[in-house]
Amino acid sequence: MPEKLKEHHTKAAEHHEHAAKHHRKAAEHHSAGKHEMAAHHAHVAHGHHLHAMHHASEAAKRHVEVHGNK
Repeated sequence: MPEKLKEHHTKAAEHHEHAAKHHRKAAEHHSAGKHEMAAHHAHVAHGHHLHAMHHASEAAKRHVEVHGNK
């Protein structure tokens, strides 16, 4: 797998993992009644999700460049 393609897949996975951590933190804060902190973590999670989707999209583009429409 070309290095850039591998890098985008890896980065997408890392950002999804960071998003999951923030969603769990948001849930903890929500349960504790700390709604501002819950909202903050949910917002940060959303940012990580968007960044992950960027890398997933770039990986898909690279895949087509390298392997064609297979």
